[in-house]
Amino acid sequence: MKSINVKIPATSEQNYQIKIGSDLLGTVIANVRSFYPKHAFFLVTDGELIKAGHVDKLIAGQTIAGRYVIEPAGEISKHIGTVGAIIEAMEAANLGRDTVVLALGGGVVGDVAGFAASIFKRGVPVVQVPTTTVSQADSAIGGKTGVDSSISKNAFGTFWNPFAVYVDVATLKTLNERQFRAGLVESVKHSLIMDAGYFEFIEQNLDKVLAREPGVLEEIAGRNCSIKAGVVEKDPYEKNIRCILNYGHTIGHAVESASNYEILHGEAVGIGIIAAGLIEKQLGLVKDGRLERVRNVLKKLDIGLKMPEYMDKARVFELLRSDKKSVGQVPRFVLLEQIGSVCSVGGQYAVEVGADVIKNVLDEL
Repeated sequence: MKSINVKIPATSEQNYQIKIGSDLLGTVIANVRSFYPKHAFFLVTDGELIKAGHVDKLIAGQTIAGRYVIEPAGEISKHIGTVGAIIEAMEAANLGRDTVVLALGGGVVGDVAGFAASIFKRGVPVVQVPTTTVSQADSAIGGKTGVDSSISKNAFGTFWNPFAVYVDVATLKTLNERQFRAGLVESVKHSLIMDAGYFEFIEQNLDKVLAREPGVLEEIAGRNCSIKAGVVEKDPYEKNIRCILNYGHTIGHAVESASNYEILHGEAVGIGIIAAGLIEKQLGLVKDGRLERVRNVLKKLDIGLKMPEYMDKARVFELLRSDKKSVGQVPRFVLLEQIGSVCSVGGQYAVEVGADVIKNVLDEL
């Protein structure tokens, strides 16, 4: 088992560990209980995790005070109403500030449970137990929580660092193929922004990753978590450099919203990564054929690299105005200088791109 420490500046109380391995679920509650012996445990999960047997493995004879099962599973339930329902379920169980929330699931479960934990009784500990490629690579690490509005993605949320994160790669065995492949786009993103060697590793080992070989899955989980932790430590509240983790997400989030979340997050980010590459090409930042290398990896993941024909380009462009990196409703983009390195202009990592360039790229997509 591998451990990665995440150190949050200014306060040691918010430091936490990420533990990575295989078949860890049965150890989670006992391990956390050793730090919180008198706390009650409340589980947030979804029906798919119950069917897969992961809930039984997590509880493994331990006592929990209650649970909330998110139904239906997925982005459709990532809204403020679900957060309210979780809090009311905790209230109904007579829970107080001596509660630990266990978030067992993918990105939606982690975001919603973390948000609920951050505002229940003004904040209780949350333990993230991610079970998908996207949550193990990205969303469970870093302390960002959030839910969607009727207009845009992640419109409401908080920063609430977990007490701990347990990455059990064995949970990926039960993930359906589409979810598994889509979530790997976040791994590609990490390599593109921070580590050219990691990108080469993905290129060379993608068949083993897709075969879900445990050793390779642990390797990519470790690399993802190390990259994410390193960025979060420098900028825990997304004031500047942390925005590089949003590479491919600007147009990606807009596409995801415009599809009414029929397109998975990773699939939309894949389109967004190609969009960012096309912007880089128009701005003269692509000099080494890297866009083709990126295309080839995403194609092997079976990620569609164009917007669906039904999608309204004007709607996508309008959604860019509400992106969290926008200033004065002008969208800003994280762009690559080269594989493993992002552009910085005047010390800022999200740069303004002209509307004409964006519209040209949307036409190409």
